[in-house]
Amino acid sequence: MSAAQKCRLAVLISGRGSNLQALLDQAASGELPVTIAAVISNRPGVQGLERARQAGVPALELDHKNYPDRPAFEAALIELIDRQQPNLVILAGFMRVLTADFTEHYRGRLLNIHPSLLPKFRGLHTHERAIAAGETEHGATIHFVTAELDGGPVIVQARVPVLPDDNPDTLAARVLTQEHRLYPQAIRWFAEGRLRLEGEQVRFDGQPLMQPLRLEDFANPTEARR
Repeated sequence: MSAAQKCRLAVLISGRGSNLQALLDQAASGELPVTIAAVISNRPGVQGLERARQAGVPALELDHKNYPDRPAFEAALIELIDRQQPNLVILAGFMRVLTADFTEHYRGRLLNIHPSLLPKFRGLHTHERAIAAGETEHGATIHFVTAELDGGPVIVQARVPVLPDDNPDTLAARVLTQEHRLYPQAIRWFAEGRLRLEGEQVRFDGQPLMQPLRLEDFANPTEARR
């Protein structure tokens, strides 16, 4: 993909759009070589849609409650996404379990961020569970999405310490700061053609990735080289 043909993103949200804001800011500054074609929410009126509007990005609503079942909603969602002609679909706090039909339609061009060091703590309430388990390290993970919940091939992780006096809110805030660095970096790699999925294997700079990349290994993530 040439510089003149920026990677087109469709970003799916369900809420406030904190990670979305990081993407909007970096896309606007030119730091992230993408065009955000649309932001789509399955919940009307959420803050993330207003963030998109403020950035001049199309903000689209597709309320899942208006559909009789999950397949009907996903069929409409696929149609809406494909209308934006994205190269990459980004899940940024999109709180819907996706079927295999959906994930296969976007296989290799569908990314998610999860607030744990996968495969630990799939699902919800990750910060509470990490503290309860006595973990000394926690973080966030970017992965390609498959039909397995939070189980797709992992790309890159950011790690933070779990401090003795942490509660779920303080730990979540520390992780979120790293999420805002982590997601743009993974998207940048994809946009630059450095990252792809072949079968179940993540390839980075043409080589199979045998373990997740660590964001902290890159002193300057915007210039990260393996």
